[in-house]
Amino acid sequence: MWDLPLADTGRSKITASLTIFFGVYFSSMVVRVFLFSGVCHTNKMLMENIIMYTMFLLLGIVVGVAVTYYFLRNALLKKSHTILEEAREKAEVVKKEKILQAKEKFLQLKSEHQKIIDEKNRNIQKSENRIRQKESSLNQRLQETQRKNNELNAKKANLNSQLEILNKKLAELDKMHASQVKQLENISKLSAREAKDQLVESMKGEAKMEAMMMAREITEEAKLTAERTAKKIVIETIQRTASEHAIENTVTVFNIDNEDIKGRIIGREGRNIRALESLTGIEIIIDDTPNAILLSGFDPIRREIARLSLQKLVVDGRIHPARIEEVVLKTKKEVEQEIMEIGKRTIIDLGIHNMHHEMIRLIGRMRYRSSYGQNLLSHSIEVAKLSATMAAELGLNPKKAKRAGLLHDIGKIAENEEELPHALLGLKLAERHKEHPDVCNAIGAHHDEIEMKTLIAPIVQVCDAISGSRPGARREVVEAYIQRLKKLEEIALSYPGVVKTYAIQAGRELRVIVGADRVSDAQADSLSYDLSKKIQEEMTYPGQIKITVIRETRAINYAK
Repeated sequence: MWDLPLADTGRSKITASLTIFFGVYFSSMVVRVFLFSGVCHTNKMLMENIIMYTMFLLLGIVVGVAVTYYFLRNALLKKSHTILEEAREKAEVVKKEKILQAKEKFLQLKSEHQKIIDEKNRNIQKSENRIRQKESSLNQRLQETQRKNNELNAKKANLNSQLEILNKKLAELDKMHASQVKQLENISKLSAREAKDQLVESMKGEAKMEAMMMAREITEEAKLTAERTAKKIVIETIQRTASEHAIENTVTVFNIDNEDIKGRIIGREGRNIRALESLTGIEIIIDDTPNAILLSGFDPIRREIARLSLQKLVVDGRIHPARIEEVVLKTKKEVEQEIMEIGKRTIIDLGIHNMHHEMIRLIGRMRYRSSYGQNLLSHSIEVAKLSATMAAELGLNPKKAKRAGLLHDIGKIAENEEELPHALLGLKLAERHKEHPDVCNAIGAHHDEIEMKTLIAPIVQVCDAISGSRPGARREVVEAYIQRLKKLEEIALSYPGVVKTYAIQAGRELRVIVGADRVSDAQADSLSYDLSKKIQEEMTYPGQIKITVIRETRAINYAK
């Protein structure tokens, strides 16, 4: 009914209980008095006493309730007045605190606002000062420009006056020069143009002789210096690069222990040998050659697969078409893994990194390819080392040169061969697999298929020639070698004035003897240049060919 504290409620309950207790106690005491007094001796009196006792009990209860209500009402009224006073005091305190907080917040905001205004005022003041300074500077510049403009106008007027005077003097000088020229013509009996032509001719001849002498001296000095430096670099490069002189054969011979194995390889009605040939793409030649089987095919990788498959079949002893197919498939996987391993091992040995896995596979395939009897991988490794050494000697990037040297013949093993030279195929492969543009240019230009745009390209070209043309590096067919030498001599003999020609040093030098009465020294120089160009355009040869034109005059007399 009222929202009172717990202590006040308990106190009210105790007061009410005490009131009821005293009322009951008072009534019981009254009854006892009557009983002990002996007034009521009959049952009728007993009933009246019980009724009276009950009435006194009820009266005590009513009196207790009334007293309790009175005390509770007074306590509640006091408590409500106390709560109202406390609430008023707290409200006043809260009100004062809020007013103080609002004042403090107002003062804080006012201070911050004042700081912002002061900062803006300072910025405005600085901007105004800068503007005033710029205006002052512009005014000074304008005054200076005006002053210089006035000075220029004065100088212009002075120059115009001097120019007029100079024109007058030039006119007078022209008149004097014309009169002097007439006097000189009368004295020398020559016109001015004739004298000028004679002077120009004499000066032209002298200048031409001096220019020729200077050009010859410069050319001789450049040749001497360039030849000395080039020889030094090439010799040091070759000395620092160790290479093998072995030549690999292009024919694969499979050796066997006894002749009975040939029959097992052939099989019933030739089914085994046909299965081998169809699966490997290699022609297997079994003839009367003792303890040997020839494997013939243009692809060295297929020949290697056929050789390894035959070796496994012979060792295993089970030779039939199903087993042959199983062994050949397994051998192909092993050879592909071996190719990848060879490629990875090669680039690791050379210190080359970040190369596409397809290029690594192609490098591994070089191991099974040869050019003029020279193993292509060995040749490429040799060119890579030579290129790196030569680039380091010339102050270029040896890593880039080594990479270009290793990949320069990558087009020779392109799987989808197009009707293009191997240099251009290698260029396309390198560009497709994101090689550096300098490396791509060196690959495409090492046989002059495209223009050389970097210094690495001629280095790779020279190192390729060094590796391919050294003694024992490559093997040529004798007939092709003889035909090349004959063609060299025929080209030289086709020029007029040539008496004899000799192709020496395995076709790397051509000596041409000309008639002294038919060819002059200047024509001999021209003949050697023309021969070199014609041989370069019409022939294919490893390395380079030196053309030496010999012109001599012999005076013979006999003493009798």
